[in-house]
Amino acid sequence: MKTIDNINFSGKRALIRVDFNVPLNEKFEITDPTRINAALKTIQKILSDGGSVILMSHLGRPKGGFENKFSLSHLLPFISEALGLKVKFADDCIGESASTLSSSLKPGEVLLLENLRFYKEEEKGDERFAEKLSKLGDVYVNDAFGTAHRAHASTAVIAKFFPNDKMFGYVMANELASIDRVMKYGEQPFTAILGGAKISGKIEIIENLLPKVNHLIIGGGMMFTFIRATGGRTGNSLIEEDLVGLANEILDKAKKLGVTIHLATDAIIANKFDNVADRKVCPAGEIPEGWMGLDIGPETVAAFSKVVLESKTILWNGPMGVFEMSNFENGTREIAMAIAQATSNGTYSLVGGGDSVAAVNKYELADKVSYVSTGGGAMLEYIEGKELPGVSFVML
Repeated sequence: MKTIDNINFSGKRALIRVDFNVPLNEKFEITDPTRINAALKTIQKILSDGGSVILMSHLGRPKGGFENKFSLSHLLPFISEALGLKVKFADDCIGESASTLSSSLKPGEVLLLENLRFYKEEEKGDERFAEKLSKLGDVYVNDAFGTAHRAHASTAVIAKFFPNDKMFGYVMANELASIDRVMKYGEQPFTAILGGAKISGKIEIIENLLPKVNHLIIGGGMMFTFIRATGGRTGNSLIEEDLVGLANEILDKAKKLGVTIHLATDAIIANKFDNVADRKVCPAGEIPEGWMGLDIGPETVAAFSKVVLESKTILWNGPMGVFEMSNFENGTREIAMAIAQATSNGTYSLVGGGDSVAAVNKYELADKVSYVSTGGGAMLEYIEGKELPGVSFVML
């Protein structure tokens, strides 16, 4: 794996694909700068070598053409302050503005290009568009793990125009190393914790995890499809009826592989999907009609936490309940705290997926786990065993 540590950037213009797709409020202020902060070390390494930097990214989902709310110009003040220098801005990502500003960059200077997705050619993986982008830099650095699963012009196709000068930045390299450490070299006992609403989006992950893990903890709404498969009554809880049979197959496969699947034994149930609904603790397989499970119960929290604390490798993807509601966040918070405690005891823990990352940030535990992935979809596809174009094109 060729990374930015393999090259001295003195006098070179580094064209970096970053993932600055960050949330903005109504005043166009960044509400979560995690992805920008993650890329700073890559940028700083190149600048300290005596190189210059051209940053390219997408933001949001523009319908085609310029839309002010998706302009990367809104990120300029934050990036400039974070780097301690005035970042230049090109009001386009190709064309005269981008060409003139990039060609005149001096060592130690940074240029931010306008949103790549103002051009439909970006998502189409258009080769001519990729070639135009490639002319802006001397070397290509892919540091956008969050979009590595997309074969877009700037994330994959562009690499062909840098046959000997393409590499990964620190974000990309660290993401791949962290996932590989869990999936290929994880110390046992290895526990995967999956949550979220549905198993339909986690089938391939489960299939790829089963031969590797010792324990699979299943929480969130998806646990009720498994509980139904074991003959439990789930009331009005979220169920994927068409996947009950598949849940049974997964349970059988796990048994044959010697993997212990842990399901909730009790749940916090409510009479409606509302934070102020009537609620009570109930056996997870005996939920009455008119009630729904919205969190794991205290008995389950204790059982799951025990497994977590006895693990040497942990992968967490998905909350245990509706943690956005204060009355149904206890399970997610307690499991997050157990993972943090296990980590402090020497366990390697990887947290990924939007909701799991939001949870560790909410409970201020991001620095208490081993690694927090910045790429939701990309991380899931890599765990599923799929090839990521943003990785394979750079490694060709």
